[in-house]
Amino acid sequence: MKKHLFRSLKRNLLIILKSPVTYLVVAFIALMTILIDVVYRYEAGVTMESYTDSFWNFLIAFVAGYYDICVVTPIGRACSFIILITGILVFSTLTGKIASMFMDMQMKKNKGLKKLKNLKGHFLLCGYREGFERILDTVLRSNPDITPDMVVLINDTSSENIEQIRNQQRFKDLQYVSGDFSEEATLKRALIKDAERVLIIADRSKNYSTMEMDSRTVLAALTMKNLNPKLYVAAELYDSKFKNHLEMAHCDEIILTSEYEHSLLATASSGMGYSNVIRELISDDADSGILIEDIPASYIGKTYADLRSFIATGSVLVGLLQNTGNFYMRRQDALREAQKNPDVKKIVGNLKKIKTLKSNDPILVPADDFVIQPHTKAIFVKGKKVVRSEELAVSN
Repeated sequence: MKKHLFRSLKRNLLIILKSPVTYLVVAFIALMTILIDVVYRYEAGVTMESYTDSFWNFLIAFVAGYYDICVVTPIGRACSFIILITGILVFSTLTGKIASMFMDMQMKKNKGLKKLKNLKGHFLLCGYREGFERILDTVLRSNPDITPDMVVLINDTSSENIEQIRNQQRFKDLQYVSGDFSEEATLKRALIKDAERVLIIADRSKNYSTMEMDSRTVLAALTMKNLNPKLYVAAELYDSKFKNHLEMAHCDEIILTSEYEHSLLATASSGMGYSNVIRELISDDADSGILIEDIPASYIGKTYADLRSFIATGSVLVGLLQNTGNFYMRRQDALREAQKNPDVKKIVGNLKKIKTLKSNDPILVPADDFVIQPHTKAIFVKGKKVVRSEELAVSN
C-alpha cells in the first residue's frame, strides 16, 4: 500500500515538474519578487521604510489596480507600473476564463449536453416527432403527479426545436438531454438509474424507416431495463412483429399504434359511432373516461362482487387490472410467494406460472366470485361532469 502511494505521488510530481505551466508560475513568482526588491532598493528612505512597504505596494497595485504608496524614483515607478499592468492582465484573463466556463456550462445545458443532477423519481420521454407539444401536454394533463421539472426529454432533434418548446411558459422547466436514447452513455446523463417511469415514442427526429424506429425502441427498452430493472417502461411500436422482443425485455406497456389506427378505422366503417365513444373513453382528462385506481387494502382477497358493491355512484366498475406496476417487482414478489410452499411439486408448478406472468393484465367484467389478488387495480368508466342550465344561470 505504501509503495503504491509512493509511486502515485512520484508520478504526479513528475507530471507537475514537466508541465510548462509549472515553469511559467515559477518565472512569474521570481519576476514579481525581483520587482518588489528593486522597488524597495530605490525607494528605501524616500517613500518606504521596509520590505513590508514594498510588498504592500505590490499587493495593492497587483490586486486593486492603483497605488497606495506614491513612489517617486524613475526605476521605482517603472517597476510599479509593470506590477500594475501585470495584475490587470492576470485578473482580466482569469475573469474571462471564468465567464467563458459559465457560458460553456449554460450552452451545454441548453443543448442537452450536460449530465443532469439532483433528480430522482423523474419521468423520461424519449423520441421526437411532429406534434410533440401535444404529446407533452397530454402527458402532463394525464399525470397530475408529474410537474414539468420532473420531465426529462431525450432525443436527437435539433436544439432549435427544443428551444422553441422550452420558450413556452408551461414548458420552461423541462429538462433536456441530447443524444440517442438507445445508447447507455446518453441514458446515464439522464440519470436513468434514479428514474421512475419512461415513455418511448416512435422517433422521427431523423429519416428513420419503420423498421429502424421499432428496432431502436426495442434496443432502448433492453438497455433501460438492464441499467434500471425497477424502471416502468411504456413503449410505442408500429410493427407488431417487434412485440415479442419488447415482451422479452419485460416492457411494462406496449402501444401498437398501427393496430389501434386500423381498429379505429374498421369500427368507424360500421356507421355506429364507435370512434366517438372510443375518443371519450381515452380522453386525456385525468378525471373522466377510463380510469384506473387503487383498490382499498381491505378488499384484497375478497370477491369482485364485494368490490362492486363498495363502489360509489358516479363511476362504473368494468374490470380489474392484475400484476400492476413494475414487472421486475411483480416477478420478484411472485418468486418469493412460490418458494413459501413446502411441497416441491407445487413450487415447480408455481415457478412455471411465473414464466407466463403478464404485466398489467386486464380482466373485463370477471365473475362475481373472482378473488382479487395483490397488486390489482380497479378499472372504471367515469363521465365528464355535465353542468346543468340551472347551475349555469346561477353562476352567471
